[in-house]
Amino acid sequence: MKRSSTLALVATLLIGSATIAVAADCPNPKTLGTSRTLSVDPKAFPLVGKDQYEETLALNNREVVLTFDDGPSSPYTEMVLEALAAECVKATFFVTGENAVDDPELVRRIAKEGHTIGTHAYEHIGLDELPFEDAKKHIERGIKAATDALQGSPLAPFFRAPMLDLTPQLEKHIISRGLMVWSIDVDSFDWNGITEEQMIEDTMKALEKAGRGIVLMHDIQPVTARALPQFLEELKKRNFKVVHVVPAGPKGKTAAAR
Repeated sequence: MKRSSTLALVATLLIGSATIAVAADCPNPKTLGTSRTLSVDPKAFPLVGKDQYEETLALNNREVVLTFDDGPSSPYTEMVLEALAAECVKATFFVTGENAVDDPELVRRIAKEGHTIGTHAYEHIGLDELPFEDAKKHIERGIKAATDALQGSPLAPFFRAPMLDLTPQLEKHIISRGLMVWSIDVDSFDWNGITEEQMIEDTMKALEKAGRGIVLMHDIQPVTARALPQFLEELKKRNFKVVHVVPAGPKGKTAAAR
């Protein structure tokens, strides 16, 4: 996987957080649950994920943020949602525009179940390999498709590039749109043809090394859909906590939704 150049931009961390009372939200106290909600201001902290950038989210030790790219895709997104619901866990989904067009009802289900939805361009294509104006159009089409699918439900001003590939010029443009560029801290490599057991083992090993961070998975991958219940169980056994990230500001009034 190629890595984009880091944009020379100094950002101040101005992120607030609020603790969720898990017992009130989840009827089963033995579930993994969502430990807290982290509200982030894209303008204050526009680049996250140490895979590419200097900073990541303001997470404590053994806190993770679960993210899913490339969907929605039936039946795997439904399986992912069911696994998350069974453990009362909230995640962030970076949807592609073409899949949002193909299955807008599934996009709305993701939102209805309380997860954050960001965008991932219109198609899964290397934006860094396109002419600048074409890449901008792919990003905007993806935002419009997700917005249309949501039918008024909020779209977070969160963007992750397919394959994490952006040019510095595109990074500057995305930030100028009021969007937050998400990279990752830990890759599950679920896209690499591995087994469920290998995915869980490798991801947990990487998490133990990092101590915390943003985990990349894909809700279009059968291996992820099958492995997720056991992966969540493993997080629980090892005392990792799940943090749900939402945009700061009035509900629904984000830059990506305008």
